[in-house]
Amino acid sequence: MPGVLAEGSGFDTIKHWVNVLCQPHWFMIIAVVLLIVFLVGYRKVTKPVIAGPLAAFATLAFLASCFDPNFILIVKKADNVPIVMMIVSMTFFIWLSFRQAAINDERMENGQPLLEAGADDKVLVWPDLVYIELIALVLFTAFLIVWAILLRAPLEQPADPNVAPNPAKAPWYFLGLQEMLVYFDPWLAGVVFPGLIVVGLIAIPYMDKNPRGNGYYTFKERPFAISTFMFGFVILWSVLIVFGTFLRGPNWNFFGPYEFWDHNQPAALLNREPRDLFWIEMLNRPIPGNYLLRELPGILLLGGYFILGPAVLYVLFFRKLCRQVGMLRYGMMAFLLLTMLLMPIKMVLRWSLNLHYVVAITEWFLNV
Repeated sequence: MPGVLAEGSGFDTIKHWVNVLCQPHWFMIIAVVLLIVFLVGYRKVTKPVIAGPLAAFATLAFLASCFDPNFILIVKKADNVPIVMMIVSMTFFIWLSFRQAAINDERMENGQPLLEAGADDKVLVWPDLVYIELIALVLFTAFLIVWAILLRAPLEQPADPNVAPNPAKAPWYFLGLQEMLVYFDPWLAGVVFPGLIVVGLIAIPYMDKNPRGNGYYTFKERPFAISTFMFGFVILWSVLIVFGTFLRGPNWNFFGPYEFWDHNQPAALLNREPRDLFWIEMLNRPIPGNYLLRELPGILLLGGYFILGPAVLYVLFFRKLCRQVGMLRYGMMAFLLLTMLLMPIKMVLRWSLNLHYVVAITEWFLNV
């Protein structure tokens, strides 16, 4: 293996292209495309004859990558080891659930009973459940003891207000919010978006009253609900955790998985606004002093997105859904969906065009 990974070998070319594809805009686009392919072809992709070789290839690629000194430094950090385990377990359970959904959907089409039909999964608390919990407790206690011996706790020096770690990262479950702070104002990333997430989750049972799919695995009967959840969970949560854990390095710069984290690498981002593109670059005029006229291009873009967006979604995708749930429920669902899609759109614009804010009314602290 060391000979295969020697400098100047084909493996270096592979590492270079992996670093390129792990640039945030490519990473996000590839993740979205792969999710769409998975949701569209879940019946074929989840088959063991396809999923097995893909899992074996991913495992071999990971093990081969561990020979890279920069990759292994990131992966073996005590803080990052649980994230690697989380990604593996999350991938497995997503595959398992969609595999059962694929089998159930095929059974329903053929008039056969579901996997869950007639299943007698009731057990007695004593002794069955208590014994299982006791065995699980003993096994995981032993596992945690071995873990604590092999992996040292990531304890650092006592906190010093004059010295900040670089990069300063939140716990893994807050890395998604920390990543959003790069692209949105703190009141949006820290208050509005989390609030909309909570309100949206509360409102889902009242907006989507489809009774099908309760108590059994299926995708065909709930494609919109499951696809929306998967987009939010995988793209807007898990991918952002991967960004913050493995790709965000010193000075909060992006680094490829095989790149050295250089503390001296400067941030090259420039801040551009729609007002600059419109007034200066397109019209070759100075930016107006009135803030409403100054931000008119961004206001029109944002307003058009939320006003015309529901109509576009209705014409292209959701005519049947609108008839089922009614115009009011559809309007609320479209608003929440467009707000969710605004996040990756804004991120890609930031990475590709250095777009800072769409609307920046600093006089009112209104930056979107």
